[in-house]
Amino acid sequence: MITVTDKKVMWHDGAPAEPTPEASKAATMTAKVIAAHGGEKIRFDALISHDITYVGVIQTAMASGLRQFPVPYVLTNCHNSLCAVGGTINADDHVFGLSAARRFGGEYVPANLAVIHQYAREVLAGCGKMILGSDSHTRYGALGTMGFGEGGPEIVKQLLGDPYELPDPRVILVYLTGSPRQGVGPHDAALALCGAVFASGFVKNAVLEFAGPGVDGLSMDWRIGVDVMTTETACLSSLWQTDEKTGAWLAQRGRLSDYKRMEPENGALYDGMVEIDLSKLVPMAALPFHPSKAVPVSELAGKSAGQGVIAGCAGGTLQNILEAAAILRGRSCGSGYFELSVYPASMPVNLAAMKAGAVQTLLESGAVLKPCFCGPCFGAGDVPANDTVSLRHSTRNFPNREGSKPSDGQSAEVILMDARSIAATAANGGVITPATEIDYDMPVMRDDYDPAPYEKRVYHGFGKPLADEPLRYGPNIQPWPEIPALPDDLEVTFTAVIHDPVTTTDELIPSGETSSYRSNPMKLAEFALSRRVPEYVGRCKALMAEGKASAIYAVKPGDGSAREQAASCQRVLGGGANLAVEYATKRYRSNLINWGILPLTWDGEFTWEPGQTLRLPGIRKAIESGAEEVTGFIGDTELKLSLGSLSDKEREILLAGCLINWYRQIAEKNA
Repeated sequence: MITVTDKKVMWHDGAPAEPTPEASKAATMTAKVIAAHGGEKIRFDALISHDITYVGVIQTAMASGLRQFPVPYVLTNCHNSLCAVGGTINADDHVFGLSAARRFGGEYVPANLAVIHQYAREVLAGCGKMILGSDSHTRYGALGTMGFGEGGPEIVKQLLGDPYELPDPRVILVYLTGSPRQGVGPHDAALALCGAVFASGFVKNAVLEFAGPGVDGLSMDWRIGVDVMTTETACLSSLWQTDEKTGAWLAQRGRLSDYKRMEPENGALYDGMVEIDLSKLVPMAALPFHPSKAVPVSELAGKSAGQGVIAGCAGGTLQNILEAAAILRGRSCGSGYFELSVYPASMPVNLAAMKAGAVQTLLESGAVLKPCFCGPCFGAGDVPANDTVSLRHSTRNFPNREGSKPSDGQSAEVILMDARSIAATAANGGVITPATEIDYDMPVMRDDYDPAPYEKRVYHGFGKPLADEPLRYGPNIQPWPEIPALPDDLEVTFTAVIHDPVTTTDELIPSGETSSYRSNPMKLAEFALSRRVPEYVGRCKALMAEGKASAIYAVKPGDGSAREQAASCQRVLGGGANLAVEYATKRYRSNLINWGILPLTWDGEFTWEPGQTLRLPGIRKAIESGAEEVTGFIGDTELKLSLGSLSDKEREILLAGCLINWYRQIAEKNA
């Protein structure tokens, strides 16, 4: 089904081959797109954020001198539009977002109109483009666009005219052959891919290029469904060869001019290869608590679940909904404990599903249709009952990401599955069933795209800033506290020590209802590590009262979301350093740097408990000198610690104490 080749391969006449001396990475699609956008210093075609991140991005950019959005910047409202925690704070943020779009010349997508990535696909993405988003699933490779999901400070840099620094990345060929059989969907391929490469780190921080004869037989929604899940492999970005189907999809949305044929050139050199035979794929499930824990659904057959959810940027696309409806046509979800919710990814998808009769079929089966919303992906919608298994065609199944609160004795689990097998399970009364075991007629995959909801509700302000437009603040929207510069010598006391193999950003700052406080840095910080190390916040506050800094030790922190709050919450609680064996993602390490937290690594055995202090004498001079290794002391033990490769700008940011301070210093110099 999937074969991994850990050696260089070359593209030749539409297939992988042994490299020749003339083979070059410059012939890959990736290299060409990156070169067209500045090489190692990239400027993106568009930016996009949702309502967990855009307030912080704009606050940071304003504190750093923002006057106008220099490129299209889209603010969507799809993450907290249903979460009622905190009274008016969600709507207050949305009103702030619209006022900022008007003042600075941005694009504003109202709540429940589209999830962030579906809007980007339908309106922004095009062949050869690059888009930066403050959400980890910023992936538009199936449309020929390199999407990068990073923390908000990287958006800030683009808003203020600074490039995204990208040293030459590894590029991995994903070679597709065969055709999937009926009942097998894109999530099945995506979960199998995650299972094959995540644990080994084979594609970590690499770009995945999808090509091969298997691409031709896949619909655009199928390609999109696999592509968005590449984030869960820990890769940096993705890109697919494009064809007439890509052009037709863009033309249907009035953007044929954004189409061009893209494919690797003969002689394109890759750092490795993953081969997927689509014809051998079977329905897959990802067991708790990671998308890479992939097993065939047949291994779970006969077990029961309490809930099914088809939602978001991965599950809520038109083809998934049409095929789920086809499976449920004439069948029933039943009146037992199992319930099925379907969230279309955008109002144009919703309209198309209505015109195709799929909405009627789903409602007749007992399924519930809900708004365009990302909540089930991160615990702010469809929270299941205690001790219940929820089946979800969504992006992640991390611990408690379904919304349960372990502090209250609650526990639930998410198993990721494709929409087809979720619908088959619904038709079987909640008994887990592979879609390949259900007889159904394949629906006609029509694409009746209607942009009317966008035309009537989206605010288009790019290039038309209203400088006198007042920003509208709610009482929860608070500025960043003052953050100190890096001292000559630094001492940090460990307030959390985590020996788990991987620590997710959801553990560093829980998702779900806590995200409602994202516009109030100090209030959000109260939730930092609350589900993993409940003592963390109290320990940090005690140190802050004494004027001391704190640190976290974790083996491999930062898997998952791009939310910069995983780092900023540490910083506003006095965090000065992270110590790790390695960082799970580039984006988390970048977030640490942008918030002035030293990204230290050490491969020794960490035997100390919270309360121990790490001394870093002469740390400021070491960073100023360009050192990649520094000396630290815990008690009498000397540690050789690595800072890793840092650009000149990253060193300046660390010295300044954070990105805001760095921009402030530049403004003072230029005054």
